[in-house]
Amino acid sequence: MPAQTDLNLVPFVSVETMMNLVASTGTETFLTELAAYIEEDFRRWECFDKTPRIASHSLDGVIELMPTSDGRLYGFKYVNGHPKNTRTGRQTVTAFGVLSDVDSGYPLLLSEMTILTALRTAATSALGARYLAPKGARTMALIGNGAQSEFQALAFKALLGIDRLRLFDIEPAASDRCRRNLEAFGFQIEICRSAEQAVEGAHIITTATADKQSATILTDNMIGSGVHINAVGGDCPGKTELHRDILLRADIFVEFPPQTRIEGEIQQLPADHPVTELWQVMSGAAPGRQTAEQITLFDSVGFATEDFSALRYVRDILIAGGKIDYLDLLADPDEPRDLFGMLLRHKARQQT
Repeated sequence: MPAQTDLNLVPFVSVETMMNLVASTGTETFLTELAAYIEEDFRRWECFDKTPRIASHSLDGVIELMPTSDGRLYGFKYVNGHPKNTRTGRQTVTAFGVLSDVDSGYPLLLSEMTILTALRTAATSALGARYLAPKGARTMALIGNGAQSEFQALAFKALLGIDRLRLFDIEPAASDRCRRNLEAFGFQIEICRSAEQAVEGAHIITTATADKQSATILTDNMIGSGVHINAVGGDCPGKTELHRDILLRADIFVEFPPQTRIEGEIQQLPADHPVTELWQVMSGAAPGRQTAEQITLFDSVGFATEDFSALRYVRDILIAGGKIDYLDLLADPDEPRDLFGMLLRHKARQQT
């Protein structure tokens, strides 16, 4: 990390800095390297403090805190989900995050996480599909072509070699925008008239819708044997995308069951319905895809360790020499117990 003259200044990654990091690294390289950090932390899952995210729900959306620690570093993310925001030109999801030193409690990094969340969500999706998707998968249906769609497509291209996309959104303009944004990345893209058309011939089906209500995006008759479903839509209590019958046919994989049973597709199922945790697959404790005919479902709602991994990755990029700004965020007087004296000395300086 570039030298700083005051060790009490906190490294800060702005939106512009994040965009510069992604651009200089390359989006697909960034996603691939980020996925490696996420996988590394999933493999040491048992080292982490884990709790379902702390959510404050309202009629219009949700505000959440997502904390975790591995005993050496502590990280949290502040994130909202307000689907109505798009009607006023705002983002559905915005976020920022902090990475701190457990030993001192001092923050090591404050970062934007609106862009970074989209990247880590896509990287986690593609990482899970490496263990769960059918071998040789080349075609993905992408249903819901909002802010997450291009990130998902590029992550699956980078990690699995997906090069054929079948797009569908209830707003055709969203699919047109997605196609334009991706046309320089080597995809063969078809815009479809319905979700039913989009899933035809797809090896992987990604649902990424954002309505804050239950909506049946996929019905049981649309799902043939051998597909992998990547359900990453805007999850919360009462929000689902898949018909319950699909869940009963699929082998289900999740990040953290206590959170997914509240917010994910499996909220439709009894609390004792069997699921496999993704960390178990990555560590070899449980199998992923076992047969060509198997229907696999990654019921992804996002978990704090993934944000922790993302913050850790960004900090390592900066340590290697990335451009960074600093914030005067920590009040730290010369005498640690004399915080009020710090105010007095500041006032005296202003009066001279």
